[in-house]
Amino acid sequence: MTGTGKDTTVVIVGGGVAGLALGNFLLREKIRCVVLEKHDRAYVEQRQRAGSLDAGGVRLLDEWGLGAAVEGYSHGDLDSGLPLLIDGERRLWKRGDDEEDEVDGAFCPQQILVRNLIGVFLRDGGDLRFGAQDVSLHGIDTDEPLVRYRDADGATRTVTCDFVAGADGYRGVSRTAIPEDVLTCSAHEFGYAWLTVMAQAPADPPAVLAVHSRGFAAQITRGPKASRLYLQCPLTDTVEQWPDDRVWSELEARFGEPVKVGGPITSKQVVPLRGVVFSPMSHGRLHLLGDAAHLISPMSAQGMSLALHDADVLARAIVRQVTENDASLLDGYSDACLDHTWERQASAVWMTQTMHDAGDPAYEGEFRRQIARKNLETMLEPPTPPHPAS
Repeated sequence: MTGTGKDTTVVIVGGGVAGLALGNFLLREKIRCVVLEKHDRAYVEQRQRAGSLDAGGVRLLDEWGLGAAVEGYSHGDLDSGLPLLIDGERRLWKRGDDEEDEVDGAFCPQQILVRNLIGVFLRDGGDLRFGAQDVSLHGIDTDEPLVRYRDADGATRTVTCDFVAGADGYRGVSRTAIPEDVLTCSAHEFGYAWLTVMAQAPADPPAVLAVHSRGFAAQITRGPKASRLYLQCPLTDTVEQWPDDRVWSELEARFGEPVKVGGPITSKQVVPLRGVVFSPMSHGRLHLLGDAAHLISPMSAQGMSLALHDADVLARAIVRQVTENDASLLDGYSDACLDHTWERQASAVWMTQTMHDAGDPAYEGEFRRQIARKNLETMLEPPTPPHPAS
């Protein structure tokens, strides 16, 4: 498919983790691509979102020669001593039975990973166009797809290509290019929300989770000087109901131990917990990846890892098509990614319900609370016996 006269082989819509990973993967195989990002570079590199990769995500970056993108952030698995507080009692996650040859996961703030992926992509000659507004997709069900957008100077541009990768997130335009009678949406609402708070306060250790009768809580690192706080709350809550003093006092109450109040709180948002899967992830020459194709409960910390998985599968499929004229991997892209996505969704639902049902019984009742507590115990080391009195 080389030498087709198109402007590029792949247009990637969206410059987040999914789009930048795909762009870097393709560039390493000398597949031409253009990445369109609607925001400017400063915004993208400072955008605070997810903050961890599982071992599979780190392994994928290593396999593509991009392991340096998360250097300095490896932490090992949840068996590395990171605590879970249950009604104020400090517990540890069980260690795996076989720790040999394990690849560490990473608490890597999204803006750090994005910043590093941008740097590598541009260093290696990648075509990354910031400020691409009013993106529209045309001819995706033909052999002549093209993407139009308005550049940072206001001029309308057209890029012809062989494939379009929609990596522009849940609210992006790519998914809307798939006809409504083709695309299906499966969703699950958990029935509660998280108050998510960005604070200029370092997290030490990098992640602390708490199960408490007042609700779930957590503090997760977002770099050396910032952390994200999470507090379970009703769907009807608003940020106005959560002044800064209440945030810190509630976090301390749910942790059951003193919490060091850091610098100022810079943002707050009430986020309903849900899982969403769109199917199919391919239509004609358009292939969806990352949040454009699925949302997963943040309790699972799987969002970035799912995005990398999609990018890896799509990159290998495009490489096979371009270099060997073999469409088998592309034809199977949607099924392969959906199978993996549903597997991760199943795990995310189980973990989310276990951690939340085990806390505040006002949502699911005392029966579910007791069941969740028993399920939670299967993942934890036995309580540390008290020291005998001297």
